[in-house]
Amino acid sequence: MTAVPSDALRRKLDTLPDGPGVYLWKDAEGAVLYVGKAKRLSSRVRSYVANDFLESPKNRLLMRLAADVETIVVPSEAQSLLLENNLIKEYRPRFNVRLKDDKSYPSIAVTLGESFPRVLVTRRRDIAGARYFGPYTDVGQLRRTLAVIRRLYTVRSCSDDLVADRRERPCLDYHIGRCLAPCMGWQRAEDYRRMVDDVLAFLEGRTQDVRVRVRDAMFAASEREDYERARDLRDALKWLERLEEPSAVETIGKGDADVVGYARDGDDAICVLMRVRDGCVIGREHRFFEGIDEEDDDTVLGNFLVQYYSVADGRARRLVVPFPPADWDALREILGETDWLVPQRGMAHRWLELADGNARHLLESLRLESFETEERAEDPVYALGRDLGLAVVPRSFICVDISHNQGRDTVGSLVWFDAGRPKKSEYRKFKIKGPGQQDDFAAIAEVLTRYVTRRREENLRLPDLMVIDGGKGQLSAAVAAVSAAGVTGIPIVSLAKREEEIFFPEQSEPLRLSRRSPALRLLQRARDEAHRFGLAYNRKRRTRRTITSELLNIPGVGASRRRLLLERFGSLAGVRTASAAELQALPGFSSALADRILSHLKDAP
Repeated sequence: MTAVPSDALRRKLDTLPDGPGVYLWKDAEGAVLYVGKAKRLSSRVRSYVANDFLESPKNRLLMRLAADVETIVVPSEAQSLLLENNLIKEYRPRFNVRLKDDKSYPSIAVTLGESFPRVLVTRRRDIAGARYFGPYTDVGQLRRTLAVIRRLYTVRSCSDDLVADRRERPCLDYHIGRCLAPCMGWQRAEDYRRMVDDVLAFLEGRTQDVRVRVRDAMFAASEREDYERARDLRDALKWLERLEEPSAVETIGKGDADVVGYARDGDDAICVLMRVRDGCVIGREHRFFEGIDEEDDDTVLGNFLVQYYSVADGRARRLVVPFPPADWDALREILGETDWLVPQRGMAHRWLELADGNARHLLESLRLESFETEERAEDPVYALGRDLGLAVVPRSFICVDISHNQGRDTVGSLVWFDAGRPKKSEYRKFKIKGPGQQDDFAAIAEVLTRYVTRRREENLRLPDLMVIDGGKGQLSAAVAAVSAAGVTGIPIVSLAKREEEIFFPEQSEPLRLSRRSPALRLLQRARDEAHRFGLAYNRKRRTRRTITSELLNIPGVGASRRRLLLERFGSLAGVRTASAAELQALPGFSSALADRILSHLKDAP
């Protein structure tokens, strides 16, 4: 069946230009339905009302809704490709191939346009003169990368205009060693720029020199007994080695290249960009496409190269693709000075096999994830109530854990989960005061006694379920404590870590759930969160005790000054290795007091 255009639309079709350009199909209200490009606008737009074009249901629907067409003439086919890309991003037409844009993914920006550049996380790319890395689809990887940068480099975090502004005194970052105060003129721009060059090398994946410097600094910190700093550098080194792992495995030949892998399943597809530098894979990025059931593979690949790759930073000269994309000649013009390669054998073909394998894996994961999201049988909270045989769905529950350091600094931690999610405002930590300092069972009893008593005194609601980290002994202590406090009707269970067994009061046999059970996973998540929360509090108490024990005997160092020393240097070893000038820089510390502290710690065993 042939579409019957209106008189106004027919007149437009009769007067279309012959040259290259972009066309926009619009509905009766002026909304853009589809944006396309053409070498010859006249023949391309007329084809939309031809019989063979209308065989597709999608095309029939487009022409049934279309009431007008607008054309934009450009000088060349390459410019039409770029204009089409910009218009698709602007209007997001319903009939165009939809690329899941990277606007929702964060990137790392290094603000090279500033005198003293910063390292920022951003979801936009509108900072003048900035260099961008990413976007990162794995936010955890981004956070770990930033953590390494902040451990290794003193890059400023303030937003001051350091050319025009000068502070009267440095901010907290200077006092905790995170910045060298260029805002005060205490760090030269040349030295700062050299540090930024190291940051750029790290973000580009050239981490070998960085690893050597970090390892040397770690050993130096250990020799001067600055174990907190050595620990931070050790953690940073581990992350650097993890960054190196893909390169060590995927060393294929020599040279630089950007390799595009492609996989498709029905109306979903994925393009993977693997960055190869010096024969090593240093990064992988990907973009999903949807709604492409009537598009050819070369068109999808062309869309990816225009919409994403053409605007990406740090492109290699050599581009390896699995097959020629649509509008190849125009793309060659857009990506000038790029050597295109569609390999059939050799080193580049091995790169391409690697990229295609990644694409297939990611697409399979996407489909599986979508299926699990749509077909999920039940909420884990309801599964938990069912599997435990509870009369009430445990919409809120707590998990209790005890943490200590070889019988010292014993603390209790309690985390609260609402609707299967942690509610941190309800987290509680307990300094164990009674016999529980040496006895886990007594510690559990003390935590629950104090907790339920306080909740009842303040008329706060109690949870639907209590979970204890431990076995039968911890469970019995918990049940006795809650009962003695006068609380009844709240089910209590314990989760034993070794075999992941769930114990119930007055039942000899534990419950064993499948490792894939959503109920067990929810309990494990709560148990791990309680353990993390308690361990952090235990470490904090241990650190305070360690530094306080040596500083108690120094005349003139009271509680406030001990707290300042702990916040600034982190540990007793940090105070020992500090200079008199660093101590004197703290509020309320004189030169005489700084010398007295260092003299005392030097003579201490």
